[in-house]
Amino acid sequence: MENSSHTPAIAAENCPVQPWETAPIDPRVERLVNDLIGRVADKWTLLVLELLEEKGTLRFSQIAREVEGISQKMLTQTLRQMERDGLATRIVHPVVPPHVDYALTPLGNSLSAAFCGVWTWAETHLATVEAARARFDARD
Repeated sequence: MENSSHTPAIAAENCPVQPWETAPIDPRVERLVNDLIGRVADKWTLLVLELLEEKGTLRFSQIAREVEGISQKMLTQTLRQMERDGLATRIVHPVVPPHVDYALTPLGNSLSAAFCGVWTWAETHLATVEAARARFDARD
């Protein structure tokens, strides 16, 4: 590290404020960013985040039906981690049989909004990425 600060591996060129340019990065912030990127880059978290953003509060069974290919165990782990990170809330209704709902918290909604930029980027650059992949694949 130079001067006890460094530029993060992923730096958003268009961010209005890039605090790492003027001050050292708090290692706790860096750990959180790396942790969240890893978690949200996990397809299950991203799919559940998107589903709850689009449809609002849902029962566990509704989420399981909507997220194609997810096992009950993986959905449970994903929702627990989202709850631990403060991205989702778990509401248990004391009825028989048990009824559990999940919803995004304001924090989860804000993270979902942050990923709108990724969708916009993908939409804008889809043809360029596909062309680059085709050129790369044709090299062999």
